[in-house]
Order: sequence, then C-alpha cells, then structure tokens
Amino acid sequence: MTAAVDDDLWSAVGDPTRRRMLDLLLAHGNGTATSLSEQLPVTRQAIAKHLGVLDRVGLVHASPAGRERRYRVDEAQLARAVAQLSSVGAAWDARLRRIKQIAEAIQRGKDQHGTRQ
Repeated sequence: MTAAVDDDLWSAVGDPTRRRMLDLLLAHGNGTATSLSEQLPVTRQAIAKHLGVLDRVGLVHASPAGRERRYRVDEAQLARAVAQLSSVGAAWDARLRRIKQIAEAIQRGKDQHGTRQ
C-alpha cells in the first residue's frame, strides 16, 4: 500500500451515522449539530458527539456561529481518506488475484491428475 492506513480515521468513518453526516455537510457546504439533527433520526446531543469524533480526526472543522458551532468538511483530509481506501482496495484486489491464480493452479493439477488415471 502506498498510503499508511489511519485507524482512527477509519474508525470515525466506520459509523454509518457519521458517514451520513459527512454527506449532508458536503451537500450543504456546512451545518450545525441542530441542522444535522433535523435531517437525521438522531438527537442533537448524539450529533454533537459524532461531530466531536469527526473533528478529532480532522474530517470536519468548526467555527463559532452565534450560540452554536458551524461545521464544514476538511476536503484535504477527506481526500486522504479516499486515497487510503483506494490503496486498501488495490491491495485486496492483488491478494484476490493471487488467490485465484493459486486456486486455478490447484484445479489444473487435479484435472491433469484425474486424466492420467
């Protein structure tokens, strides 16, 4: 793999609610815990905790907006996450190709052995 995998980052995006929050923030440009809770079946308090997780791994950044905080996605960190996912996918594709080659070689050996009898 070319990019090191950041376990904290993947733990953060492993949660479906947080992925949906990222989708909403990307679609709207930014949002608050209140605005996100109005669009998701989750309490404002739970949204705030999820935003805290995303903020700790750098996927979102907050700025004061009156009595709330307005969150936006850090596109560079999101691009880093996408690069990691692509790298992991490519590594697994290579492993699966190798497993297929081994299985085909075993099958060929069985086929050849069976025709000799």
